[in-house]
Amino acid sequence: MAVLPINDAPSFDDDGRPKRTGTFWTASAHIITAVIGSGVLSLAWAIAQLGWIAGPSVMLLFAFIGYYTSCLLADCYRSSDPVNGKRNYTYMHAVRSLLGRGQTTACGVLQYVNLIGISIGYTIASSISMMAVKRSNCFHSSGGKNPCHMSSNPFMVSFGVMEIILSQIPDFDQIWWLSTVAAVMSFTYSTIGLGLGIAKVAETGSFKGTVSGISVGPINESQKIWRTFQALGDIAFAYSFSIILIEIQDTIRCPPSEAKTMKKATGFSIALTTIFYMLCGCMGYAAFGNDAPGNLLTGFGFYNPFWLLDVANVAIVVHLVGAYQVFSQPVFAFVEKKAAQAWPDSPFITKHHKLSISSSRSYNVNLFRLVWRSLFVCFTTVVAMLLPFFNDVVGIIGALQFWPLTVYFPVQMYIVQKKIPKWSLKWVCVQTMSMGCLLISFAAVVGSVIGVMLDLKVYKPFKTMY
Repeated sequence: MAVLPINDAPSFDDDGRPKRTGTFWTASAHIITAVIGSGVLSLAWAIAQLGWIAGPSVMLLFAFIGYYTSCLLADCYRSSDPVNGKRNYTYMHAVRSLLGRGQTTACGVLQYVNLIGISIGYTIASSISMMAVKRSNCFHSSGGKNPCHMSSNPFMVSFGVMEIILSQIPDFDQIWWLSTVAAVMSFTYSTIGLGLGIAKVAETGSFKGTVSGISVGPINESQKIWRTFQALGDIAFAYSFSIILIEIQDTIRCPPSEAKTMKKATGFSIALTTIFYMLCGCMGYAAFGNDAPGNLLTGFGFYNPFWLLDVANVAIVVHLVGAYQVFSQPVFAFVEKKAAQAWPDSPFITKHHKLSISSSRSYNVNLFRLVWRSLFVCFTTVVAMLLPFFNDVVGIIGALQFWPLTVYFPVQMYIVQKKIPKWSLKWVCVQTMSMGCLLISFAAVVGSVIGVMLDLKVYKPFKTMY
């Protein structure tokens, strides 16, 4: 009897790897977990800087660009042919196979710096939400008489401990359940924020805000410019997920083609999240106008019902626990793969130790994975404690990843994949879009960096109380 080759075995895919089991729904859960993150909390503030016309318009523009470039990137999962070509397992694999090694290093540095930055941003956001729960209960018990100042550092440490434990999950495709829980949590706190905004508008009986956003007067002219630029970065951050799109696509089963499923999941997820973004951002701005807080649910624009705010902030923490893993798993995998290639005979790096959890269950422990992932979480936690500036950090991360990783590389790879002639109409259109996005990213970086510099003038690391 003939033995089937490994590629024909029913438990393996065409590349000899274990058969992928991801679907439209699991891919959507991963995307929603990545997209609807802490970025939604800063949208009311961002719209306050831009105003009623520019704010929603910029949000829709970023949604369209994110969807369009994600579709281009989805076609690059398989080189040469989107259905039968060779698989690219990561974003960097796609860049290397389509653009060559010359651009791979720059892409890798940008991608992993941004993934690390997002992990830092999520650590900051989660600590702010945990602190908000304690402060809201303190305000409630004291009748608003106690300012309830406290440090965010213990909360960041608590979040870091949780992430050290969860970071030992060995493979990206095994955290689908965490992404599903996180996606549910993201809708929970977004809905609460939306509901509180609607209630506030109903209470005052009017929509606050202006056409041009916060005007010169409460802030000076230069602050208006920098805040407008920073708002662009905040909105860009709210749509940041392209850097892990290939990794998500690599979990999808075939048939139908991975690209077809990924495009559907991307369209569904971005449409759904944009509706939430528009509602949350606009209703938050309508409720508070130009005084919209930097973080809608933790800026204490809302004080009551305090228990509902607690539920929302707990949901934020649960969501960010999962989202942190979605963004950090590619970093873990990259370092562990490089270490295994460099020292293939090292027991510390390659050997797995069987740890019995019960009589029927066991877990494989790798010492290098244990040490390296724990050190990574410790690093992101310490940096978050040194720079706990939510809006500024979000703006910098969003700006740094938007043009190069969300626009430039997907556009260039698509041009090569589809062999689009230079100076053809389509080539000119996509390159013009890319250059426009470069200008947006540059402005956002400048505005956010200046914001950090201003914050550092009054902040004392490990001592400042909120």
